[in-house]
Amino acid sequence: MSLFDLTGKVALVTGSTKGIGKAIAERLAEHGANVVISSRKADACNQVATAINETRGEKVAVPIACNINYKEQLQALVDETHAELGAIDVLVCNAALNPAYGPMSQIKDDAFDKILGANIRSNHWLAQMVLPDMIAKRDGAIIIVSSIGGYRGSTTIGTYCISKAADLQLARNLAVENGPHNIRVNCIAPGLVKTEFARALWDTEEGERRASSGTPLRRLGEPDDIAGAAVFLASRAGAWMTGQSIIVDGGVLA
Repeated sequence: MSLFDLTGKVALVTGSTKGIGKAIAERLAEHGANVVISSRKADACNQVATAINETRGEKVAVPIACNINYKEQLQALVDETHAELGAIDVLVCNAALNPAYGPMSQIKDDAFDKILGANIRSNHWLAQMVLPDMIAKRDGAIIIVSSIGGYRGSTTIGTYCISKAADLQLARNLAVENGPHNIRVNCIAPGLVKTEFARALWDTEEGERRASSGTPLRRLGEPDDIAGAAVFLASRAGAWMTGQSIIVDGGVLA
């Protein structure tokens, strides 16, 4: 059996209609997993799930819309996943937001609360909801998409960086609590990836040149650069890794 075989596994991926989340869902499905495609917009979920199913030649992707800011919607997401595919083996917390750019001295309270709520609290809620499945099976993997922003300060996205640093600690806490149940919890910390989410940081020729010039590999990331790390953490290849963060940034932090 391949170390990366995910046949029969059920994977729930939030924020999976574009960018990093979409790439992760596609690659998990490619390695045999049944995947839930989820974001706020039902039509986008349907489109991505249909494309994956057509590529695989069978129904392996299920679309379920959900706004991660609402606990009742997250519970409905988990409940519908159970109804459609069964118990959850892999949770990928990828959905996040950052509605504010600029110094923290100027951020509004509602934006501060929104960032921390979406990027930390929703991950905590989802983990609580899926852990019973994993504990019952004595097997499972939770993957939180953090950021290299969680390792350093920023003059423009400081609150976002705080939330991503908290995700690193959330993974460590969950790993320590649930390791005795054979449940692994890890983070992936991407650098700047060319996604719609991060467009404000790279969407001009000069901006991309400036950003990539500080990267040893001399390019920005692509969504698929992150997906391989998720496959590793979800599969038997990552069976003895927990409480850690894989930094995938083209060498920036080096």
